[in-house]
Amino acid sequence: MSTRKSGFTRYSSDHFEPQEDMDLAGQRRLRGQLEHIDYTVFASNREVIHTTLGSADSDKFQRLAVAAALARAQWVKEALDMAEHPTGFETRQVMRLAELRSRYEELSSVYEALRRMVERGYVSYTTSAS
Repeated sequence: MSTRKSGFTRYSSDHFEPQEDMDLAGQRRLRGQLEHIDYTVFASNREVIHTTLGSADSDKFQRLAVAAALARAQWVKEALDMAEHPTGFETRQVMRLAELRSRYEELSSVYEALRRMVERGYVSYTTSAS
């Protein structure tokens, strides 16, 4: 969830914002506690995700890219085939189209998730041996 405020987007995951009525010592203590929480979450994510996935490399990203491209192509091809005879779409045709879109969106989301894991340091990125 995000909100638009003064020309920038603020995400609900934004971190420490001191309360106006809190004294400086209290703010520092709270900031330290929140940083400790953030580090604990980071370390937990890094340990669990790296143990589960290992490292990422260009081959893994390419396989995801190919899978997403194939899913996108199947989805669009199906829609184009349906458009050849655009009267009276059957429920099963529309459901099939929705299923194909969902496959594409899921694979695209996986790419974004893996990229974010590399960006955040949960998964290391290694260069593929070519």
